[in-house]
Amino acid sequence: MEIGNSLRAGAYVSMKINTYMTRLGASAFFLLGCLSQSSAETVGNVDVDWLGNDIVVEAVADPKVKGVTCHLAYFERGIIDRLQKGNWFEDPSNSSISCRQTGPIEIGDIARDDEGETVFSERRSVIFKTLKVKRIYDEANKTLIYISHARDVQNGSAKMSMSTVPLYVPGS
Repeated sequence: MEIGNSLRAGAYVSMKINTYMTRLGASAFFLLGCLSQSSAETVGNVDVDWLGNDIVVEAVADPKVKGVTCHLAYFERGIIDRLQKGNWFEDPSNSSISCRQTGPIEIGDIARDDEGETVFSERRSVIFKTLKVKRIYDEANKTLIYISHARDVQNGSAKMSMSTVPLYVPGS
């Protein structure tokens, strides 16, 4: 009799620990989402299914190049999808970017090497995955290149999107 009671008590404790850890993980996920700061402004939100999954469209002004705005679209999973699939803490790496001149262009102190520099960064998982927008200056062709891609600690992703903003001025 005591062994049966011990097993039930052990199963109960294990269940409570699992519930606690799940709630702790979910709380950490939402807390990190609330604490993350970005220079992006949400301008659109497209519902894609009944599970709460959305395509989010954000406007990102380049902080060092006045007059250039990029629009970034990415997939954001809803809570029902997260519960069904069991992967609570991560969104897909897919993104799309389109950058345009939205005013007179004034180039500030930007990186001019082939690595470029990060214009925007946003977490796509609790710890490891980040969505980034990098700017590369192609001086020879008078063009700003913007690339959106996922950055992961271990598994890089080939999913990317690119947009260019020409700096060519006719008659110059």
